[in-house]
Amino acid sequence: MSEFILAKPGHWDGEARPLFLAPMSGVTDLPYRLLAKECGADFTITEFTNSTALTRDAAMSWRKMETCADENPFIPQIFGGVSADMALAAELLQDSADIIDLNFGCPAPKITKICAGAALMGEPQSLVSMCEEVVDRVDIPVTAKMRLGTGQGNFNAKEICQELEQVGIQRLCVHGRTLKQRYSGVADWDYITEVVESVEVPVIANGDILDAKSATDCLNQTHAAGLMIGRGAIGRPSVFGEIKVGLGWMQEEDLPWIAAHDGDWHSQSDVAKQFATRRWCWNRYIELAKQTTGLELKSMRGHAVSFTKGLPSAKKIRSIMHGKQSKEEFAAATSNFLATN
Repeated sequence: MSEFILAKPGHWDGEARPLFLAPMSGVTDLPYRLLAKECGADFTITEFTNSTALTRDAAMSWRKMETCADENPFIPQIFGGVSADMALAAELLQDSADIIDLNFGCPAPKITKICAGAALMGEPQSLVSMCEEVVDRVDIPVTAKMRLGTGQGNFNAKEICQELEQVGIQRLCVHGRTLKQRYSGVADWDYITEVVESVEVPVIANGDILDAKSATDCLNQTHAAGLMIGRGAIGRPSVFGEIKVGLGWMQEEDLPWIAAHDGDWHSQSDVAKQFATRRWCWNRYIELAKQTTGLELKSMRGHAVSFTKGLPSAKKIRSIMHGKQSKEEFAAATSNFLATN
């Protein structure tokens, strides 16, 4: 096992287990990953990236593979429908990566139409052969993320995971929905429990983990080796620290947005706390972007919408977007909006 991949734990009894930021296109850029780590995430993963594009030296794809010394461990995630390209992309990445993660969970049509992502669960032998080829090509750990199945017939994640364990995949993550479901319905933690019990490698549970209660319920049910959070962390990287506080793994005063707050945090209304938390996160994202990738207007716009979603008068952020000429003005205007409560 790698220093970043611990042995499969036993039944969960309240002890701390790692929290993962899920790889998400347009969300988990380098500054956002660094922010999530500061907010309490133990592991972060890059945006999923096309292995064939990497092998052809596509600049936009390699841009997603940017990292820095503060990102530890660095886990790039790749997808593709061609085993040779997956293996070569992994080889090209292994000098900078600590772990290579393989995507068999993405349900997006543009991915599945090339028989990549979750579509490969419909071709289980191809999926397993692909993983074996990647494992044989690199000298660092390889992990894999998948869904329950395609939704056409019975779930097959358990059988696939058992085979992946045999070919050397060192950690697995299972999202409790099928390809057909995409993000609808309720995550099936019962089946994730079956997967956990069927293999000896650690299994991470993913799906419908939004707060400390759902995290507790999922761990109590699945006894997974950790939890991965995707949509619940979009615009809310603070969710990681909030879960850790709720489960007693961290002290509330150690949360960076509370430590930075000037005044009595507990006297604030719930809405005021949301504004203050998100403003700290937004400002820190901007600082980290300036230190790493530089400010990118497309990324800033997407994150600004997410950071303000659900807040009173959040629709104002769209007029703010259209009214600012420079990236710096846009960053400051978004921060000012989050300071208005």
